[in-house]
Amino acid sequence: DRNGNAVDYQTGPIIWGEPGTNGQHAFYQLIHQGTDVVPCEFLVAANGHEPELRHQHQLLLANCLAQSEALMLGRDLAAAEAAVSDPALAPHKVFPGNRPSTTLIYDRLDPATLGRIIALYEHRVFVEGTIWGINSFDQWGVELGKELATALLPLVEGKGRATAKDGSTRGLLETLAALRR
Repeated sequence: DRNGNAVDYQTGPIIWGEPGTNGQHAFYQLIHQGTDVVPCEFLVAANGHEPELRHQHQLLLANCLAQSEALMLGRDLAAAEAAVSDPALAPHKVFPGNRPSTTLIYDRLDPATLGRIIALYEHRVFVEGTIWGINSFDQWGVELGKELATALLPLVEGKGRATAKDGSTRGLLETLAALRR
């Protein structure tokens, strides 16, 4: 918290993603069928920039809306059984639904819109920090990594020996050195 005490509740989302349909084989299954509920957000421009790519943009829009709908509604076993010819496949096509998502639709992605989106997320981080009683913009959470990186840089550069390092880090340094020869 703001006084340096550990809190006993979750304090922030993990942010990652991919443009368009790139992530569907990487993490969409986790979002749809994983054991943890992963709230997600879709950011989508109603209009693309290239008129000759209008159809491709419409495909991306349809996919975005479909993902949102699938997360919300899911598919039960009866619907899955009706959708497949082999009943053994049906359990694999069950989606629990009731997975939270937010869809942010804007006209077109341009510098002003990107700035608004960044401001929206910065404001959200501020409000979340206020609610959680933490300073979302301090640097304490990254200090240890910076300190360790400063000490590791000479070793990465081959200017020292990693004998004082733990076995895991020493092994990683040795692997780097072997691959860089």
